[in-house]
Amino acid sequence: MTREQLSQEIIDAGRFLYGRGWSPATSSNYSARLSATEVLLTVSGKHKGQLGLDDVLATDLNGNSLEPGKKPSAETLLHTQLYQCRPQVGAVLHTHSVNATVLSRLTEADHLVFEDYELQKAFSGVQTHESRVVVPIFDNDQDIARLASKVQPWLDAHADCAGYLIRGHGLYTWGAKMSDALRQIEAFEFLFECELKARAVLNR
Repeated sequence: MTREQLSQEIIDAGRFLYGRGWSPATSSNYSARLSATEVLLTVSGKHKGQLGLDDVLATDLNGNSLEPGKKPSAETLLHTQLYQCRPQVGAVLHTHSVNATVLSRLTEADHLVFEDYELQKAFSGVQTHESRVVVPIFDNDQDIARLASKVQPWLDAHADCAGYLIRGHGLYTWGAKMSDALRQIEAFEFLFECELKARAVLNR
């Protein structure tokens, strides 16, 4: 795909995710693989429901902007590490939904486990509801390089990982194409909402 086509996919994703309430205001960041050595990423501080072609920039795989005057997100390294360690990844989405934020704060453990939900089959590689989807939770850290260094061992050890949460912050997920990453966002959000509602019922 051309740069303009990939940029438009990012713009369309922003409008969709903002419309669902999963990327409010200037929160969140999205990216797509441009080439073997370059990534397209949303410019820092942009409203995700109002993105234009100029609100996307190219970076190298170390997160350095390749376009003077455009500043990439502070969390760029969390995107580029996925492109470096997983050649099949073509798009990465990071959202800030209420469900992801609240559930990650309520969960004391360092991971969530989803079992026996039909919608688990929305995740790449999952063929049946009789499966176990593990979602790691990492504590939030303003030092993104340090946070990325904590995420990397999990990615290395769990090839089937479809996404992770940053506690009190949001969700990261990815896919071979933007449509795959968007599908997984929807699946995660459904599961997060189910989990929160189930906990509310059990705690009455």
